[in-house]
Amino acid sequence: MRTYDKIIMLICCCFIGACSSATVVEEQIEQPVEVLYNDALDTVLNESPEKAAPKFEEVERQHPYSALAVRAQVMAAWSFYQANDYVRAVNALDRFVELNPASEFVEYAYYLKALSYYEQIVDVERDAAMTMLAMQAFEELVRRFPQGTYSRDAQLKIDLTRSHLAGKEMAVGRYYLNNQFYSAALRRFQIVIDNYDTTNQVPEALHRSAEAYLALGLIEEAGRIRQVAVYNYPNSIWTERLAALIADPEKPAPKGVLKRSFDAVTSIFD
Repeated sequence: MRTYDKIIMLICCCFIGACSSATVVEEQIEQPVEVLYNDALDTVLNESPEKAAPKFEEVERQHPYSALAVRAQVMAAWSFYQANDYVRAVNALDRFVELNPASEFVEYAYYLKALSYYEQIVDVERDAAMTMLAMQAFEELVRRFPQGTYSRDAQLKIDLTRSHLAGKEMAVGRYYLNNQFYSAALRRFQIVIDNYDTTNQVPEALHRSAEAYLALGLIEEAGRIRQVAVYNYPNSIWTERLAALIADPEKPAPKGVLKRSFDAVTSIFD
């Protein structure tokens, strides 16, 4: 063999040896399931949930058929949640439910998944996607476990998320109303009235709808909106304001009242 070829082979051998030594993975030491699980718990107690999650996963890896393996799966997801790693928490919870549909911890898994979405709600007016995911997750929890441990808290959070989503529709509707896009505004207010009828946004939605109808000159439609508001929300401040805009349909309106009401509505948005 020529000297040049020997040099090339030597270089290749050295390169391969270097790569081999660089890819050596530290061997995982097999330990009893109780030791692994307690070590993970100790890590959590030391306020290091991000370090505890892989340790809980190691419990399942080494002892997949043990009773603690199921608990470890839930605890791994909880550790991700505590570490604000919500994406991995949701993925771990989905996997847990898929693998353990009859587990006693399934209800909690659904609840923790919904919380993972709920904790990510920042500003519903900018992005309602996470609010919608949270609402749907809590609704799924209540549907599956209507009398469950977490159903009451889930229902409260459903009401909050629905109110947030209705608030987003109201914000968009007010923008359209302010810029005299009355048809678009009416569509947004109708979404609130139809889809979020249990929220505290509905009285204002009725009031704003009447404002839009008045601006369009649709006096009868505004009057019908007032009747709905008086019947359903007689004590609301928005119903009181609406009554100030529209003459009582059962009495003849004094000449000029409707004109003044129209002017009052449009002047708000000048």
